[in-house]
Amino acid sequence: MKLSAVRIWSLAALALMAFMSAGAAHAAGTLEQRRACRADAKKFCGEYIPNVRRITACMEANKQRLTPACRAQFK
Repeated sequence: MKLSAVRIWSLAALALMAFMSAGAAHAAGTLEQRRACRADAKKFCGEYIPNVRRITACMEANKQRLTPACRAQFK
C-alpha cells in the first residue's frame, strides 16, 4: 500500500515532535520542525514511515548525522 506524500510528512513531523522536549517543541513550531527535518527524516528514517516509534528511535540514533538546522530543533 502506497502512502501519500502528505501523510508521510505528517507522520514524520509527528515523530519529530514526539522526540523533542516539550519546551523545544512549543518554541519551534510544527512548520519549522518539518522544514528543518523533512529531508533528514526521509534520508535516514524513511523506511520506518508510518511507524512513529521507529522513526523516533531512528532520529535519535542518527542525531549526530542530522543537518545543523534539524539538530537545532532537538535542543
